[in-house]
Amino acid sequence: MAKVFRVSRSGFYYWIDNRHKVTQRNEHRKQLDSKVREAFDDNKERDGARRIQKELEENGNKHDVKTIAASMKRQSLVAKAARKFKCTTDSKHRLPVAPNLLEQDFNATAPNQKWAGDII
Repeated sequence: MAKVFRVSRSGFYYWIDNRHKVTQRNEHRKQLDSKVREAFDDNKERDGARRIQKELEENGNKHDVKTIAASMKRQSLVAKAARKFKCTTDSKHRLPVAPNLLEQDFNATAPNQKWAGDII
C-alpha cells in the first residue's frame, strides 16, 4: 500500500502513531481561529481579513492578511456587504401638513393636557 500511495513505510507508520497528537502548529491555528472568530463577531460580521488584521495588530497580535484570510475561509466566515443607503422620505410632496399646535412647548401644568404622537 505504501508503494501505491508513494510514501515510505517509516513515514506511514510515523503518521499512524502520531495522527491523534496535537501539534504546535494545530494549537496555534486553533488560537488564531478563535481570535479571528471573536473579532469577526464583535464587528457584526462586517469586517474582512484586512480590517480584522488591523484590529488584531492593535491588540498586539501580528499576523499576515493571507493567514487571517485562510482562517476565515477555514471557518466559512464571509463579511456582509454594506448596503447602499436609500432615502425613503419624500419631502417634496403636495399633501397637506398638519399644523404644529404645541410649537415645541411640552410643559403641562396637569396630566392629559398635551399629547403628542408620530405616525410611521
